[in-house]
Amino acid sequence: MSTHEPPADRDGSPAPTGADSPARSAVVSAAPAEESGADSGESGSEEGASEESDGAEPARGRSGARDLLLLAGVCLLVLLLVNAFVARPFSVPSGSMENTLRPGDRLIVNQLSYAFGGHPQRGDVVVFDGTGSFLRRPLERDGAWTSLRSFGRDVGLVPAGDSVYVKRVIGVGGDRVTSAGPGRPLTVNGVPVDESGYLYPGDEPSAVAFDVVVPSGKLFVLGDHRSASRDSRDHLGDPGGGFVPESKVIGRAAWVVYPVGHWASVDRPTAFAAAGGTGGHGDQR
Repeated sequence: MSTHEPPADRDGSPAPTGADSPARSAVVSAAPAEESGADSGESGSEEGASEESDGAEPARGRSGARDLLLLAGVCLLVLLLVNAFVARPFSVPSGSMENTLRPGDRLIVNQLSYAFGGHPQRGDVVVFDGTGSFLRRPLERDGAWTSLRSFGRDVGLVPAGDSVYVKRVIGVGGDRVTSAGPGRPLTVNGVPVDESGYLYPGDEPSAVAFDVVVPSGKLFVLGDHRSASRDSRDHLGDPGGGFVPESKVIGRAAWVVYPVGHWASVDRPTAFAAAGGTGGHGDQR
């Protein structure tokens, strides 16, 4: 609409000049202008909303990714803490504990079994570090890499290594364990032990005779497959006598979880019940 001359009506008559009587042309021309303005405003709003929506999508995507990473980090931390302080997986390396445990079996070791003042009991299957008892010296030299590997083992990220063993506890601190050789049962504090429930079929309780008293804080351990096990009997003449310090015990073998066909709990047998009350810290609980 021009601002230099007064608007004219469509029939050519002069337009009214009163403020209350706007020209029809002005009214008609104003409507499209308002509609145009409205359309422009709506279009601008839609474009702005579209831009805001486009900006929000990446932000939500980044937030979702951060949440997922945080959740994964928390899960990993929980897993490491469980491995380090509660339960750890181990692989059975040999047949020395057959048929209770077989080579390749995966164990879950309960590290809380002997926490808070507890002690290993006669008949328990334990996983322990044999350094200083079954091994005279560490297999690895001291150093940063060794410390890092040790930490990895503690949290379950690195295999246990050749210094870790799994055996059955036969005698605890204060016990006298004896064997008269082939054809004779082991005795604990003078009480014969019936090991037929877990001893490997055809094996003798011990092919060698011995008579030992287990020092306080130590354990006398044997494999269930006696003819294929290097255990406390093989180290009787070594420094330490083959006794395993309780402080070296990592935990009690609690479950076989792999392979599926071997799923089982590793329970304490009743074979040592008759020796209860005859001495050793195991009778003080």
